[in-house]
Amino acid sequence: MPKMKTHRGSAKRFKINKNGKVKFRRAYRSHLLTTCKTPKQKRQLRAGSYLCDADAKRIKKLLPYL
Repeated sequence: MPKMKTHRGSAKRFKINKNGKVKFRRAYRSHLLTTCKTPKQKRQLRAGSYLCDADAKRIKKLLPYL
């Protein structure tokens, strides 16, 4: 049986912990940072977060070797 391919788009967006949790970066952090968003919003967007178990299961299928 051939090897499974890693979904490269997902590999760039998600990292898997040694505990098996899937970490991701929050959205809305790329532009319009000077006028629209408050300092509190921008500070909270800096922190990464972990996917819930149901979503993590889907992402792990796309990343078989990570």
